[in-house]
Amino acid sequence: MSSPEHIKQPLTKPDIGLSEFVALMAVMTSLVALSIDAMLPALHHIGQDLQINNAQDTHLIVSMFFIGMGFGQLYYGPVSDDKGRRYAILSGLIIFAIGSVICMLAESLTVMLVGRVIQAFGVSGPRIAALAVIRDKYEGEAMARVMSFIMMVFILVPMVAPSFGQAIMFWASWRHIFSSFLLIGLLVGLWFFIRQPETLPKEMRQPFSWPQLWQSSKFILTHKLVMFYTLSMGLSFGAFLAYISASQTIFQHIYDAGELFPLYFALLAFSIGFASFINGTLVMRLGMRTLCTWAMIGWLIFSSLLLTLCWFYAGIPPMWMFVSVLFCAFFCIGILFGNINAMAMQPLGSMAGLGAAIIGSLSSLFSVPIAVFIGGFIEQTVTPIAVGFCVFGLISFVFYWKAE
Repeated sequence: MSSPEHIKQPLTKPDIGLSEFVALMAVMTSLVALSIDAMLPALHHIGQDLQINNAQDTHLIVSMFFIGMGFGQLYYGPVSDDKGRRYAILSGLIIFAIGSVICMLAESLTVMLVGRVIQAFGVSGPRIAALAVIRDKYEGEAMARVMSFIMMVFILVPMVAPSFGQAIMFWASWRHIFSSFLLIGLLVGLWFFIRQPETLPKEMRQPFSWPQLWQSSKFILTHKLVMFYTLSMGLSFGAFLAYISASQTIFQHIYDAGELFPLYFALLAFSIGFASFINGTLVMRLGMRTLCTWAMIGWLIFSSLLLTLCWFYAGIPPMWMFVSVLFCAFFCIGILFGNINAMAMQPLGSMAGLGAAIIGSLSSLFSVPIAVFIGGFIEQTVTPIAVGFCVFGLISFVFYWKAE
């Protein structure tokens, strides 16, 4: 029987306490954010070195990463349930390293995108298996609470990653951003290998078989609550991903922020981290559904406000208005993401690995086309961002509401 906080008894005796566990899981999952956000200040230089004629094609360096993650999560979900969480994490880090080397040596956009897909495929192992490890140890509101604290640590990465990438470029080439990924991946792998035991004993593993995969996938894909929450998450994240992919264009070209771009990006990332902290303190008292409902409403209100400002100021609101409204909107996003993911995972039990894979893969595969679609309209104004937030936020709210 679960404790009052729904904390499951550990399957193996853990060697690390909660604080180190949260830090380790946050660092592993933050490899995704690091691989994306550290590249943002370098996109223009990469475009010049690789002779990319259309500046908007550099956005593919960000968006194609999520295609690799979509397929990687589908692979590592069953692998995590079959061979264990440690195998999925360590093998994924090796593939991540191979992709980083390909990107580091790329001489064309095609090779760069291939490397990014391989890199993303590999980093899916730590991301999916880390979620499964958390699900092995916690459930319900306790899982949402732990996820919120992990998100709070995790969000520090996008706050500092653009500055990290810009600092590397100050001293060296953009290619050394990828060599830093190699070093960080190695250190994270050693930390995990030495400190975190396996959380899925052999007797509880689900050996891979196509019939079993079909049955488990059918259960997940036909589960109304899981799928509606997944659709809701994918649609809202698609609009958010459009902002991330085009953030350099928005701040450095539309608003001419120059080298202050990492600071504005960090400020908005702090909003999400602050929301995750608030969520971690309130979720046990108010519940995930209540917090998410208010966050969804807030997201729509601030998105509508941004669209109104874009109409009033011909697509370019004053910087302070734009950043202020986004800060509030992203606070709502910070409440949404951890909770919706936890609610989607809740019914899956021993299928947590495959469930995390399907949820993550589908949400990524939904979000990438949305982000590419919105990003294709971002040239001289931020109106496409506001329209995307409103339209896809509203559709996301419909699926979220139907989940219950």
